[in-house]
Amino acid sequence: MSADAVPSHRTAYVLLCVASLLWATNMVIGRGIRGDLPPVAASFWRWTIAFVLVLPFAAREVWARRADIVASWKVMALVGFMGVTVFNTVCYIGLTMTTATNGTLFNSIVPVFIPPIAWLLLRERTSAGQMAGILTSLAGVVVIVAEGRRQTLVGLDFNRGDVLLVLAMILWAFYTVTLRFRPAGMSMLGFLATLCIFGWPPLLGWYLWEVSTGATFALTLKTGAALAYFGIFPALVAFVCYNRGVAAVGPTRAGVFVHLVPVFGFVLSTVMLDEPPQGFHFVGMVLIFAGIVITTRLRPAARA
Repeated sequence: MSADAVPSHRTAYVLLCVASLLWATNMVIGRGIRGDLPPVAASFWRWTIAFVLVLPFAAREVWARRADIVASWKVMALVGFMGVTVFNTVCYIGLTMTTATNGTLFNSIVPVFIPPIAWLLLRERTSAGQMAGILTSLAGVVVIVAEGRRQTLVGLDFNRGDVLLVLAMILWAFYTVTLRFRPAGMSMLGFLATLCIFGWPPLLGWYLWEVSTGATFALTLKTGAALAYFGIFPALVAFVCYNRGVAAVGPTRAGVFVHLVPVFGFVLSTVMLDEPPQGFHFVGMVLIFAGIVITTRLRPAARA
């Protein structure tokens, strides 16, 4: 967790794979308890657990860096709002109104949004080869989601949930790029605690509003275990892995690893739900891995 220890590219790619695996597991578990947990409650308790776990390890650093945090409070508030308050909450809300197939497809468009946002904020150009790698991976995702049939894509029914998911993915692309503005020398745990300080209060207000509408849940072994998993692994462990990966290889290269989420989801579904693989799964995975290899092996274009 050292602030100065930037992982090698090889280690960064492993961390990004771990983050995608944890997010895929989160999707599988989320589908299982979607009817037991209201969406804002799931997001609120997820980040509350993560905040409580990280604060004892990060409180001293946050206090010592308070001047730097105050100096960059606008950026920290924006990143905290996108990463803690809004993204997961909007995803959970969107998934109550749309299908898992649509959700997987939209999750995979994040890498497409990252290059133009990186150019807009950082003047970081994406080479034609890297963009080809991103689109190749995206094509693999589409093959898996469409089950190898064009008719499946044509028949997708888009609704308000789909619109919310697209907005959430744009926010995550912005979040990925704005990680470059993390205060110099701040550890990932200190950074996470800082984002929670800014992002948790508005999320609390959102949660209290949801409770006022009558949306409550029973704390059972099932919901408690799901919330514990959400707070420890997708929120805390995946956060650190993804952010360190982005810091090491940049947002464009890191973003393409999001395409691994449906691949891991397919593997988990095969193991946990006894769903046998089909030919289109392998075609899609070949395209996804080919796109990742193309994107990670090519050097990024020079900044404008």
